[in-house]
Amino acid sequence: MNNSAAYDPDDFRNLEPWRIFRIMAEFVDGFESMAKVDSGVSVFGSARTPPGDGYYSMAVELGRELTLRGYTVITGGGPGIMEAANKGAREAGGASIGLNIDLPYEQKPNPYIGKLLNFRYFFCRKVMFSKYSQAIVAFPGGFGTMDELFEHLTLVQTRKIPPMPVILVGADYWKGMLEWLGKVMLDRHGYVDAGDMDLCVLVDSAGDAMKTLEKLSPPGTR
Repeated sequence: MNNSAAYDPDDFRNLEPWRIFRIMAEFVDGFESMAKVDSGVSVFGSARTPPGDGYYSMAVELGRELTLRGYTVITGGGPGIMEAANKGAREAGGASIGLNIDLPYEQKPNPYIGKLLNFRYFFCRKVMFSKYSQAIVAFPGGFGTMDELFEHLTLVQTRKIPPMPVILVGADYWKGMLEWLGKVMLDRHGYVDAGDMDLCVLVDSAGDAMKTLEKLSPPGTR
């Protein structure tokens, strides 16, 4: 009996096992492409931050200063804050990295990336951020920024990755969240330890972010 007519190549039950190979390919490509990255600093922030915004300008300054002082800038490869950090690195003569993600509404890589990697799976992409960064700098952003931020805080908290500075740029934006974490998550419920609140450092400028970074994690310390 011929059962070939019953086979539907678009049926997810027939496609699922093959995703393993796509996932493996993303990891292999990422590891090979990032193997020589030294002193990486991942810069997170909203893709919706327009040029001319104060935070965009800060991210350009940060990308430039990171490059001049021997760090490698790593971003998510898209527009907004990501574009700004890549732009600053380009202005300083550095070849920064963009880890772009395929999305339904198509996040296009920004034009300032030196090395571009494309990912279909968020979890593969986040492994590249955590594995090749010695620090995280988070500018104001939305769900994606929060996802990346708390992913790294969890990895540091649980010691799944080496300790690293997690720097939040923008007191007006982050202060309310930090107050909630302290008053509700820590004091009221005890869902985190007091020491966990020290995992984040709040700053208000690119200059202060650089001072904190150089103090806590000079280039080549990881």
